[in-house]
Amino acid sequence: MAAVSTTLIRALRHSALPRSAPVRCLATSTVRKQWRGLRPVVAVLVGAGASFFAVKMYQKQATVHALKQRRKDEELAKAVKLTSRERRFIKFSSVEFDSQLYMTPQDFLDSVVESEPRPRLKRKVLTSKDLDSLKSHTPPLKKGSSNMFRNLRDKGIISYTEYLFLLSILTKPQSGFQIAFNMFDTDGNQRVDKNEFLVLESIFSHTWRDKRGIGADGEEAEGEAPHEQFVDDDQGLQRRHAVDTTLLLHFFGRKGLDDLQYEGFKKFMENLQTEVLELEFHEFSKGLDTISEVDFARILLRFTYLSADQYDMYLDRLLDRIKHEQGISFNEFRVFCQFLNNLEDFSIAMRMYTLADHPISQDEFHRAVKLCTGTNLSRHLVHTVFQIFDEDGDGQLSYREFIAIMKDRLHRGFKSYTKNEGWDAFKSCVKQEMKYVM
Repeated sequence: MAAVSTTLIRALRHSALPRSAPVRCLATSTVRKQWRGLRPVVAVLVGAGASFFAVKMYQKQATVHALKQRRKDEELAKAVKLTSRERRFIKFSSVEFDSQLYMTPQDFLDSVVESEPRPRLKRKVLTSKDLDSLKSHTPPLKKGSSNMFRNLRDKGIISYTEYLFLLSILTKPQSGFQIAFNMFDTDGNQRVDKNEFLVLESIFSHTWRDKRGIGADGEEAEGEAPHEQFVDDDQGLQRRHAVDTTLLLHFFGRKGLDDLQYEGFKKFMENLQTEVLELEFHEFSKGLDTISEVDFARILLRFTYLSADQYDMYLDRLLDRIKHEQGISFNEFRVFCQFLNNLEDFSIAMRMYTLADHPISQDEFHRAVKLCTGTNLSRHLVHTVFQIFDEDGDGQLSYREFIAIMKDRLHRGFKSYTKNEGWDAFKSCVKQEMKYVM
């Protein structure tokens, strides 16, 4: 900019135009010729000045916009601190009604097996007519199956408190099914009605209120039904509403008058656990009856809090040690995942069974699982687990490391996904696939 200005000044100084000449002398032919010689310089100056002004204005606008956005984000973060489950529900929920966010059955399945939701432009806003049409798609409890959520897809809604309930089912051992049912059965008659079930949501709404320091204004009024005791908020997670969700329709019928008995409740929990495990298994089986030992390891490690290098280390170790593939069947995979739901009992058994953190053998591991779950893991699956977690290959397992990693697995997406992100993750994936092919 300075260089252009200097050039113009010098050109003016050396021109033949008299310094005292009146303005009208510009009309003379001599001056017009001299002006033609200066036009390129003036054009450069004007163009440079315009560009400089435009850049300055853009920078000023961009800076102000960034500051405003950052301040807005900071204010929002200070106002509401969401838990990992709250953030995940908001992230995956694809529909809303009356400013309340809901998941579809497909959203829920995606939230427990995927790191990111399916692409969408925006959430679908449901009308009362839409909700009425969804009721016809929900099967009664007696027709429930391990395909129900996959069959419903987007033909249903799940509230935030039901989302928490469903997550808890996925990590419940079968021995805990009766305890869960008894928590709902407040009058002890071995039946759960709709109002008893809604107590769960009422409890969560009060937890939400207490965590955010909302005062006593939200206290429930005497005589109010549980669905009228919700706390209003700006996140769409706990808002006063009376909507029949997919679970309420499935458990208590369209009129809400059916009772939920333990056998039906137990079957629902078993079906949900099986459905999620089938979804994971079929992702890798590609229509076959088995998955490879390497794919079994990938499923176990996919939600664990491991760096990319650690993740590669476990797969490399297994690739080096498994010489002949036998494959893992779905039943073997399901039994192992049921064992993981009993991980706390297994940990206690190991502390009693071994002294001073002594590593355990495959036979000891097999026996401990039998004691905790009442079921037998196949010898091949136990052998595969040891090839993944046995560091030095001496046939002994440091169960502390195994338990720590498997507890991460149970979080199902509520921790970091660093190993699955970016260019390094892509290179790692390609490297592992090439090893597997070779």
